[in-house]
Amino acid sequence: MPKIKTVLFDLDGTLADTAPDLANALNHVLKRHNCDPLPYETIRPHVSHGGAALTALGFGKDHPEFDILYKELLQYYQNNISTETTLFAGMNECLLELEKNNINWGVVTNKPAWLTEPLLDALNLTARAATIVSGDTLEQRKPHPAPILHACKEAGSKAEECLYIGDAARDIEAGNRAGMQSIVALFGYISESDTPENWGAYASINSPQDIISIIQSLN
Repeated sequence: MPKIKTVLFDLDGTLADTAPDLANALNHVLKRHNCDPLPYETIRPHVSHGGAALTALGFGKDHPEFDILYKELLQYYQNNISTETTLFAGMNECLLELEKNNINWGVVTNKPAWLTEPLLDALNLTARAATIVSGDTLEQRKPHPAPILHACKEAGSKAEECLYIGDAARDIEAGNRAGMQSIVALFGYISESDTPENWGAYASINSPQDIISIIQSLN
């Protein structure tokens, strides 16, 4: 098996803990429309599925003003994108260890670039990433493998030399379809109804430090 040269991350729920700011955005819109805010614990498992899923959680997918509410949520989130967002505990140490060992890393997310780029800038990650592929970089989005294969090319690695790490079934499907080892981040936004053990991942991890151990075993 070729040595791992590149590690690719999903963004929300894998690289960064964005749930606090996204939950605040949803609750802001709920309160603005005279609805009770939702508990953070209710919102967190839905964050990886994007703004539309959060809007549906708060207002129902058949709400007559769904599109307006969705745009309000995204606008508020854009204006408050890094108020409480941080890297997951141990993630920066993981990235430093990768960089120390000449393993580059990047981001492949379904988040649109107009949200991805300012967030990564705020986290001081843009210059460190070998590749950043957003949900609108290509015509296809995950679970299609094209964004991940595009990231591999930008990072200068073959698919079999990459790991892809995510916290949703579409992440694992995309990584597998791209021909690489895919890993489930169990510390991410996984709901009680999710069954990550059935997603077909190479491995599951409980913390970012586990990534280093997996690479050491593969290499």
